[in-house]
Amino acid sequence: MSELFLGTWRLVSSENFDEYMKELGVSFSQRKLGSLARPTVIITMDKDVTTIRTETVFKVNEISFRLGQEFEETTMDNRQAKSIITMESGTLIQVQKWDDKHTILKRKLVDGNMVLECTMNDVTCTRVYARM
Repeated sequence: MSELFLGTWRLVSSENFDEYMKELGVSFSQRKLGSLARPTVIITMDKDVTTIRTETVFKVNEISFRLGQEFEETTMDNRQAKSIITMESGTLIQVQKWDDKHTILKRKLVDGNMVLECTMNDVTCTRVYARM
C-alpha cells in the first residue's frame, strides 16, 4: 500500500451521501445520523496489515486487512459484508459484498486530499477528506 494514505484525515465535503446510503438500504434515522457525522479517518500500517479506523461522535468502526485478501467486515451501518481491497494505479479499491449486493469504494489522493468515491448501482457519492 502507498504510504501516502497513512495518517489522519477529516471529512471536509460530501456530495450525494444520503442518496448513496438510501441505495445501500440504510434506514431513515441512520441516514440522518450519517449525514450529520463528520468522520475522522485514521489509516495506519503494521508490516503488511493496514488498518482504517473511522471515528464519529456516534460510532467508531475499524477494519484491518492485507491487500488482495478477502476479510469479514461489519460496516458503519451494521451490514455484514465480505470485502477485498486492492491497489490499482495509486487508488485503493474496496469491494464489499453482502446479500447478493455489492458496492465499490475507491480512495485516491487528489491535490493533497483523500477522495472517497462510493458507488452502488448507478448512485455515486464523493467524500473529500483533508489531512490533519
